[in-house]
Amino acid sequence: MAHLLKAILSLGLAVLFMASPAQAARETNSYDGNIYFLYGANGSIVPPASTLTKALEQKRTSVIVFYLDDTASSKAYAPTVSALQLLWSNSIDLIPIATDEIQGLDKNDPRDEGYYWNGMVPQTVVINGEGKVILDQNGQLSLEAINKAISKATGLNEPSVSITIKSFNEYNSEPSRNN
Repeated sequence: MAHLLKAILSLGLAVLFMASPAQAARETNSYDGNIYFLYGANGSIVPPASTLTKALEQKRTSVIVFYLDDTASSKAYAPTVSALQLLWSNSIDLIPIATDEIQGLDKNDPRDEGYYWNGMVPQTVVINGEGKVILDQNGQLSLEAINKAISKATGLNEPSVSITIKSFNEYNSEPSRNN
């Protein structure tokens, strides 16, 4: 009996050591988990704290970012989205939306985030408090371009501080303020 137990334990350890570790890959279209936690150093922005409906009711500017956790382009854009929260904090409603959640839903209500999705990721939409679209673009946008649109939507000056996105390794980045 002891030999059988040792054999089972040895087999279990061998299988454990042969298993490959989980690896994140920013440049691939693989699912790695929450991209804002992994690549943007800010997992707190998903799920979003607000909705477009609430923001419009409160006449607040919304920044909707459509993304997929398993696309390289969305992974690369995650630090920029996180930087928006760092720069604008409570002045805007930052609403990252995974498109998996809205595919196949009715998109006829302009108070619903899915109404603005054009089928591409990443897509950034800036909507002022009156519901007017100020910016609607696909792809990797610069912080400067998004800041200009937010400034126009809110009537606030663009942030006087700049953001540097520091890469720790090939996977992890973190936005930080430069004063």
